[in-house]
Amino acid sequence: MQASTTDLRVVRTKESIREAFIDLIEEKGFEAITVKDITTKAKINRGTFYAHYQDKYDLMTKCEEKILRELTDMIVENYSDILADLNTNQPVTTPFTILTSIFEYIEQNRRFMKGMLGSKGDLSFQTKLKKFVWNSIFESNHHSQHPLIKPEHFLVPPEYLISYVASAHIGVIQQWLHSDSAESPQEMARILSTITINGPFSAAGLKK
Repeated sequence: MQASTTDLRVVRTKESIREAFIDLIEEKGFEAITVKDITTKAKINRGTFYAHYQDKYDLMTKCEEKILRELTDMIVENYSDILADLNTNQPVTTPFTILTSIFEYIEQNRRFMKGMLGSKGDLSFQTKLKKFVWNSIFESNHHSQHPLIKPEHFLVPPEYLISYVASAHIGVIQQWLHSDSAESPQEMARILSTITINGPFSAAGLKK
């Protein structure tokens, strides 16, 4: 009982630190934040903060790693659904299953994602997200018995393709987060699926 109580207290403390961190990013930007700001906002002492994190950079890194780890787990767990979506020969009328799950996850972590992907957040987070896309597509693909992608079918070098796809997807996510648009995660998944599969010219009505 004592151990479980202690574990719960640690979880609550880390959550308080994380929420205070997100609030401060929105208020003053990451670079201007101090550990004192975080401890004051979270109503904890400095010793408690340093029991869990080395500094604000360590806090940021651990928060980002948690997001990327959970997104990676989501890709792995939904691999069969991704295969099914990509192997259909029918026009895209419903969103990819995995994109719906991803946008729902982003919605659940909206404030953190908005802060990190904004001008006051961590500019390197976009690079980390691009690496996540590369690993999700190529590393998972390489170790799978049923690979999603066959390199011999590529029409362009893979690094340029992934850079384009990742940048486009991140741009759409940023637009959604920062415009505070009313679209649901399901609608955003449909929008991104339509653009991804049919291409931007078709999505713009310029190409059938």
